[in-house]
Amino acid sequence: MPLPFLTADGVFEAHEDDALAHVDHDRWRRPYRPGPWRVAAAALLLLLAAFMLLSTMIIAFAGTWPGALICLAAALAVIGSALRILLAGVWVSPSGLRRVAFLRTRSLTWSQIDEVRTVQQPVRWLGLPRTVQGQALTVAGRDGAELPVLLTDHNADFLSRTEAFDRAAHAVEAWADEYRAVAA
Repeated sequence: MPLPFLTADGVFEAHEDDALAHVDHDRWRRPYRPGPWRVAAAALLLLLAAFMLLSTMIIAFAGTWPGALICLAAALAVIGSALRILLAGVWVSPSGLRRVAFLRTRSLTWSQIDEVRTVQQPVRWLGLPRTVQGQALTVAGRDGAELPVLLTDHNADFLSRTEAFDRAAHAVEAWADEYRAVAA
């Protein structure tokens, strides 16, 4: 029995091609949702940060201010790490493609990109040194340089979710096809 008052399904039915008034098309956007492994890791880090903040409060009430400041700084570093884990991934905009990693962000304009394609190759399992055979979304630069892999079907966003990887890879390839033609 559907309960329409509990969902927003009946309120607004938009097609994917319809432009929404509140959507800014010039902003960077991730063409897929963060995967369960990435969200779980961030949630665990935020849980750890909550305990660290509680211990900061206890240490501060005990009167040991240097220890409380060190504990507060560590908790803020853990919170920042959780947010960075959630931001990691591939982002696209009409101006280019951005690959956000934990410690590094690299942006390319569409004019610097020659080809975006999905290939079968050994890929890292959850970013660890162990490699398995899988699919990877790669990008090749105009000067022939092979750039780092954008997405794999064994990373924290797509492990055991091959359909989601296929949708995300096709979305990034579609953005590349559309905007490389405009940039050329």
